Amino acid sequence: MQKRERLERAIAGEDVDRPPVALWRHWPGDDQRSADLARSTVDFQHDYNWDFVRVMPSRNFQTVDYGAQDSWRGAITGRREITKRPVRRSLDWTQLRPLSPDRGALGRQLDCLRLIGDALRPKGTPVVQTVYSPLLQAAQLAGRDKVLRDLRLRPDRLRTGLQRLSESTLRFLERAAKLDRLSGIFLVAGFGSYASLSEAEFNAIARPPIETILDALPRSWWLNAVQVAGVSPMLRLVARMPFQVMQWDSRGDAAEMAEAKSYFRGAVCGGLQDRDDLLLGTPALLRSSIRQLLRDSGGRRLILAGGDSLFVATPVSNIRALRSIADEGL
Repeated sequence: MQKRERLERAIAGEDVDRPPVALWRHWPGDDQRSADLARSTVDFQHDYNWDFVRVMPSRNFQTVDYGAQDSWRGAITGRREITKRPVRRSLDWTQLRPLSPDRGALGRQLDCLRLIGDALRPKGTPVVQTVYSPLLQAAQLAGRDKVLRDLRLRPDRLRTGLQRLSESTLRFLERAAKLDRLSGIFLVAGFGSYASLSEAEFNAIARPPIETILDALPRSWWLNAVQVAGVSPMLRLVARMPFQVMQWDSRGDAAEMAEAKSYFRGAVCGGLQDRDDLLLGTPALLRSSIRQLLRDSGGRRLILAGGDSLFVATPVSNIRALRSIADEGL
């Protein structure tokens, strides 16, 4: 099967020759220059031939042009650490304005997508762009605690800021669609967790901007995913949104994955633990974990992946093993 057929059949719950598989990671340092990020992303794909490529710019690429400052300090996740946040008062939310997608970090990311698409399109490799939900962008600008405080004490001002961040995201995606290089997006839905918000708060504040973005996506984008970040994820609420793939850190919990499939029509993505399986495990242990996962799921509506991005120190032998085991089929 070709990659698109395999993914579409997995999303629909139909038979596949083998489960789709993909891993992705941050590229610290390289993520500051479009050509370097494109080359690292393409080389990673050439090495492992994943069923789709998730493009991973700096986690803060949507907010640095608002004045957020960050630096690379060696985190094993590959994420840059925010060192300065521009939103200090609730009134600052009302001062935000949508960014131009043609300049700054957004413009560099569009250049990166052109390069990746030109390199991978002849091979028929689906490419998806990572974007962060407006509420998660707000946390990058103000810090998690301030966002939660304003959400409960100044929701009107926070909503204004979220509207501006949503518009900025929509402008970027509209320009990305014109490049004709993407198959969809991978949207990270921050705060979609019972450890962060109540269901009422999520529905009132976090969910509307996400749905605005998803509703505006081009119909030609057939591979759109939502990643639910955090512990105790609100899977049932998120599953009602219009997308094809849902990911969260399931930690290999077969019962949770089965429950998610009962109310989500698309494919679930994950099943492997980034730390215990991929970072600290061995090829032999990975084989055991994957075989158990395939038995529990029947291999249907499943995309093999980790719970989030790879740790940058993940052994290459484990990445190779995952790819090899996936090729063996069901």
